[in-house]
Amino acid sequence: MEELKEKQELLEDGDHERYSHYVQKNKITESAVMGTPVIALCGKKWVPGRDPEKFPVCPDCKRIYESLKK
Repeated sequence: MEELKEKQELLEDGDHERYSHYVQKNKITESAVMGTPVIALCGKKWVPGRDPEKFPVCPDCKRIYESLKK
């Protein structure tokens, strides 16, 4: 399984912006080179541009990732 990079059970508008999300590592690289959007495990779609280390991990992404590891 490819490495994944970094959502709350009940989300309000804008909550996606408050978290770092899990995304396939190769998609992050592609986005950096091509400027294409990525899609997180939780479904958020965006073009990464912020340091994910500055935000808590999205709870939905984390839950989904943990279920995939089983």
